[in-house]
Amino acid sequence: MAYNAASTLARVLDRVPLSFRPRVTQVFVCDDASQDSTYLVGLGYKQITADMPLSVIRHGRTLGYGGTQKAGYRLAIEQGLDIVVLLHGNGEYAPESLEEMTGPLERGECDAVLGSRMLVGGAARRGGMPVYKYVGNKILTRFENRVLGTRLSELHSGYRAYSVKALASVPFERNSDGYDFDTQLLIQLMHAGKRIVEVAIPTYYGDEIRHVNGLKYAAEVSGDVLRYWAAKRGLLADSVVEIGPEYELKGGEGGSHDVVQRWLQRMPPAHVLDLGCSSGLLAERIRRFGHRVTGVDLQELPGVSARVDRFVCADLDHGLPSGLDVEDGYDVVIAADVLEHLRNPQQLLEQIREVLAPRGTLVASVPNLGHWYSRGRIALGLFDYDQRGILDATHVRFFTRRSFRRCLRQAGFTVLREEATGLPLEVMSSGRGLLGRVVRVLDRVAIGLRPTLFAYQFVCQCERSAQGAGSHGWA
Repeated sequence: MAYNAASTLARVLDRVPLSFRPRVTQVFVCDDASQDSTYLVGLGYKQITADMPLSVIRHGRTLGYGGTQKAGYRLAIEQGLDIVVLLHGNGEYAPESLEEMTGPLERGECDAVLGSRMLVGGAARRGGMPVYKYVGNKILTRFENRVLGTRLSELHSGYRAYSVKALASVPFERNSDGYDFDTQLLIQLMHAGKRIVEVAIPTYYGDEIRHVNGLKYAAEVSGDVLRYWAAKRGLLADSVVEIGPEYELKGGEGGSHDVVQRWLQRMPPAHVLDLGCSSGLLAERIRRFGHRVTGVDLQELPGVSARVDRFVCADLDHGLPSGLDVEDGYDVVIAADVLEHLRNPQQLLEQIREVLAPRGTLVASVPNLGHWYSRGRIALGLFDYDQRGILDATHVRFFTRRSFRRCLRQAGFTVLREEATGLPLEVMSSGRGLLGRVVRVLDRVAIGLRPTLFAYQFVCQCERSAQGAGSHGWA
């Protein structure tokens, strides 16, 4: 990538090692609407160089540091390349290190390589990094490591190499067009479970880096990592990652899946239909109690077939799939955190009633829209979807306790018992230790006093009512 790099671009390209050039399939010189002759220099270099396949691209408008990377990575994906390296046109990072940067990727050791100026003690200062930038880099990196749980020596080098396959697997198009793009992409790769390694690189400070507003950059990067931390814990919607597609097991103390497990543990071995089984984590635990589990979900996630006795791939928004019939019906049907994802949950409930054994039970749970959190958001005019929780972006229906009971009743069910769950403190650091125990006790007391306001979810065990579907009597 290059911006106003007319005086340095040719020298940077000259420094690409001759031994490395035969392994290069394509070099994209991305001129980000420079105000100098960077584009013309690139075209001229292409004419006189036979051993380097150059494509010189000039953007019609300035896309920014992150926007330029997006354009380059799209090209790499479209052309089916294996590895892409981010190299600055101002000479800030050494082309001589290209072999070291790509080696771990070529050997299949990782999915991303970060060039680090801090890996070798004292190297950054000897290379000319100013004291204030060195200290700021160290402090910011330490903060990010603490929040993200990483142990990297530097998170602010712009010399990076990526597996193109790894890039294609994350939503990098959603990222900022600014300098914090690198941080956001790193978060996405980490969240996706990609392997990241560092290699030592020499330090050189060119003109381009001086255009970065250090305080603004630090604030943006800190905001990115904190938003990710909060989104992963269900506290915020604004994040550069999707917290999915695997639906997490809500098995913390008092969570909906914890309630389902406790109820199933007390039942004799039964044939269970687990709707929306995701990767089968809940089913796996239920099977330990002697139950046989048939799982249904929209896609077959890794490991699900080993965790259920039988898996059926189906879209529950279209109702129960055919071929689920078992002799005498299912003893238990679980619809844990499923109904809120359906446009017509009533239809599914009525179909569940038909596949239940004569004395079978339905165990269903839904998030409570009447919870103080969602009520407060709506009252303040701040309604929006979150990455997870009550206002999960995948929820298309919302329930209060009254509307949930009514939905069950109209589908032909009678509620045998109901349990309200509390805040999902297990996903928060405050959920552990003395403070976590105090908060949990207070939460349980509040639920007991007013469940419609403080219950996070409602879990119900139901049986088929004598009146059948469409009954309007009060439960």
